[in-house]
Amino acid sequence: MDRKVVIFDHPLIQHKLSILRNVETSTKDFRELVNEIAMLMTFEATRDLPTEAVKVQTPCGIADCKQMAGRKMAFVPILRAGLGLVDGCLRLVPSARVGHIGLYRDETTLKPVEYYCKLPKDIEERDVFVVDPMLATGGSAIDAISQIKLRNPRSIKFLCLIAAPEGLKALEDAHPDVDIYCAGLDDHLNENGYIVPGLGDAGDRIFGTK
Repeated sequence: MDRKVVIFDHPLIQHKLSILRNVETSTKDFRELVNEIAMLMTFEATRDLPTEAVKVQTPCGIADCKQMAGRKMAFVPILRAGLGLVDGCLRLVPSARVGHIGLYRDETTLKPVEYYCKLPKDIEERDVFVVDPMLATGGSAIDAISQIKLRNPRSIKFLCLIAAPEGLKALEDAHPDVDIYCAGLDDHLNENGYIVPGLGDAGDRIFGTK
C-alpha cells in the first residue's frame, strides 16, 4: 500500500485545535482537547482496517453486519507528551495494547536521545500507531519508528497534532512506508526548533509543568 499523508480539515478538529493553540487555555482544558482531537484522528486513521461479514441476532431478526477482522492494534506514545493522546485513542479501541518509547531532545543538537523502550511482546502481530503531539524536526518520530521496525510489526502509522514542514519532510524521507496523520501543518521551525505558530511546549501544557 502506498504511503499517504493526511492533514485533517474536519471542522471539529480545526475548531478544537484553535482553542488548543490559545495561550490562555488552561491545563485542564488543554488536556481534554488533546484527548478529543486524538479520538477524532484515530477514527479516521483506522478507516482502512479490514472487516469481515457476520450475522447478528437482533430482537427482530438476523442482521448482516461487519466486524473488525481480528486485527490487533497497539498505540505507542513517545514519552512524555505522547501520553496525552493515548486516552483519546483508547476510547475508540479499548482492546489495543500500549507500548512506550522514551526520548528527549538534546537542547544543543536538537537530536533525540532514547532512554526507554517497552513494547507489547506480540508486536509483530499488531498494527502500530505511534503518537506524539508535535512533529518538529522529525528526529524523535524517526527514531521511535526505527526502533519499532526492529520488532517487525504488521504496520506502522504516525499521528500528531501539529507538524512543521521540515519535520514532515524528514519523516517522509526516512520512512516512506509510514502513513502520517496531522491535525495541522504549520509554517516553520524557529531557531530553537519549536514549531511556529505552534502551541508551545505540548508536554508542559498537558502536564502543567510550564
